[in-house]
Amino acid sequence: MDNLMLNNKIYLEGKIISDLEFSHEMYGEGFYIFYLESTRLSEASDVLSITISERLMGGIKFEIGEEVALEGQLRSYNKFIDGCNRLILTVFARNIEPCLEKSKNPNEIFLDGFICKEPVYRTTPFGREIADILIAVNRPYNKSDYIPTIAWGRNSRFCQSLSVGDNIRIWGRLQSREYQKKVSENEYVKKVAYEVSTSKMEKVVKEDLPEDESNHDEEVV
Repeated sequence: MDNLMLNNKIYLEGKIISDLEFSHEMYGEGFYIFYLESTRLSEASDVLSITISERLMGGIKFEIGEEVALEGQLRSYNKFIDGCNRLILTVFARNIEPCLEKSKNPNEIFLDGFICKEPVYRTTPFGREIADILIAVNRPYNKSDYIPTIAWGRNSRFCQSLSVGDNIRIWGRLQSREYQKKVSENEYVKKVAYEVSTSKMEKVVKEDLPEDESNHDEEVV
């Protein structure tokens, strides 16, 4: 189980921008959701959903404007919204504390998972290369989290060599992105998508090695 805790790690710093809202209870333990605004180096911000156990709340002022730092995992689940199932992403906090000193990297994530849909490579209207990759990251009790990721430039070109079932590792940041969805001939609604923006990735190749030897990692980009 310990290894499954290491294949999905996220660190965030940011400002609380919403009140706590009760989410659910499991085995007598209550869980709550709040939203965190994490500022990028470019000064743009990502607004991210955080799920936290009531057992972690001691010593933190959950007030709008409070700066916190947290560690956890990126989780996914399906929710029935507007007549269809939607993939919802949330950061499941495992540790949280006041952010007394900001770091250079306030939003870092590492994922080790398996490609579960063929990567989609394309270019934007401005000529930028981009690839969409959906990966499944295993967690305890035979569950998996399905996480959309995007890659740019040479990373996106590298994705063209990947196939369903490939084991890849990704380093990057979790981002929110607003977009307009057309709901009728003259009506659009604003939506928010969450995805992992990749800064580095590698394909894991398992050699025919003895069980006590580590895997060889190939093709780092």
